[in-house]
Amino acid sequence: MRTVETESGERYLLLKESSDASLVRDPETGEERYVDADRLREVGGESPLVVAATGVPEPVRQLLTAVHTERSLGLVMELADRGPVPVVDLLGAYELCESDFHGLLSELRAAGLVAESRVAGERGYDATELAQEAVEGVRTAEESAAGIDDDAAADSR
Repeated sequence: MRTVETESGERYLLLKESSDASLVRDPETGEERYVDADRLREVGGESPLVVAATGVPEPVRQLLTAVHTERSLGLVMELADRGPVPVVDLLGAYELCESDFHGLLSELRAAGLVAESRVAGERGYDATELAQEAVEGVRTAEESAAGIDDDAAADSR
């Protein structure tokens, strides 16, 4: 698989090619279609897997690539839901030792998902706007998937 683009800059994943037409997939929609082969040019230096990932909204991609455990995902979700929370409250609420907790927060801060904040004069942490958008995107996707599952169950009756 290779990355190709049209004259107008639309990027696709090249699935099959012939002298006349090439089968491509739009990474944002997953739609496959044939395009005249002479309208496409190969894009060098960009992995087709990276292009395939562009079908996921940027905030959600950032979240997915930054969190490595359910624990780190849960912390982002909690901060997105609770708003700014003092460090003392966070340490008391979750079963993490202080060094693990600070290591986790450092990773999430580096990823742009968590930011230091002041809460009632105390040091705390809050989800960034990027994290808020990512959490909303994940929840929207979950709701959509649940709706599809409900529709499929209704159709099978």
